[in-house]
Amino acid sequence: MATAARHLYLARHGEASEDESELTARGRRQAALLGERLRGTALSAVHHGPLPRAAQTARLVGERLDGVPLFASEAAGDYLPYLPAREELPPESADATLERLARFPPEEREPGPRLAREALALFTGPADGDEPRHELVVTHNFLIGWLVRAALDAPKWRWIGLNHANAALTVIRYAPGRPASVLLYNDTGHLPAELRWTGFPPELHV
Repeated sequence: MATAARHLYLARHGEASEDESELTARGRRQAALLGERLRGTALSAVHHGPLPRAAQTARLVGERLDGVPLFASEAAGDYLPYLPAREELPPESADATLERLARFPPEEREPGPRLAREALALFTGPADGDEPRHELVVTHNFLIGWLVRAALDAPKWRWIGLNHANAALTVIRYAPGRPASVLLYNDTGHLPAELRWTGFPPELHV
C-alpha cells in the first residue's frame, strides 16, 4: 500500500478555569487565535480529547476552519502515558519524579500506557494512500510530550520535563522512508504577549 507524508499538528487546550470545567476568557481567545493561525492549513480533521477544556478549544478552533470535521478521541485525553521504573530515571531526580507521579489519581495512571499506545497508532507515522495528510490533535501537556519524545526516539520516560503552553503549536512530520521531524515546537507566535506562557509555572517563563 502506498504511503504519503503526515503532518501532525499538536496543540494544548486553552487556559482552563480553576475547576477545569471550561475555558477562561483568555483561554477562549487563545483558541480563537489558534484557529486563525491554522485557517490556511490543509487540515482534514481535528481530533480532541474528551474533557471539556480540550473539546471547547477544538470547537473554537474549528469555527475558524472551513468545514473541517471534529472527532472526540479517548487517546487524545489527559493521562500519564508511561510510568517509568526507578532504574530508568536519572539517579539525582528519580525519587522526586516517582513521588510526583504517584500523586496522580488512578484514572490518569492506570489506563495511560494503553491510551498512549493507541495515540501512537492513530496519530503518528506516514499516512495511508497517495495524498499528504494534515491533522490537528487538541490535547494535553503530557500527550504532546509523549509524541514529541517518540518522534525523537528518546527513552520512554523522557516525556517527563517537556512542557507546553496553552494553545501553543507543535508540528511533527512523518514522511515515508525518513525519520520523524519536529518542524515546530511550543510555538506561541499567534498569541499576543499577554496570552503567552499560561499553563507554565513562573519559573519556566523565558
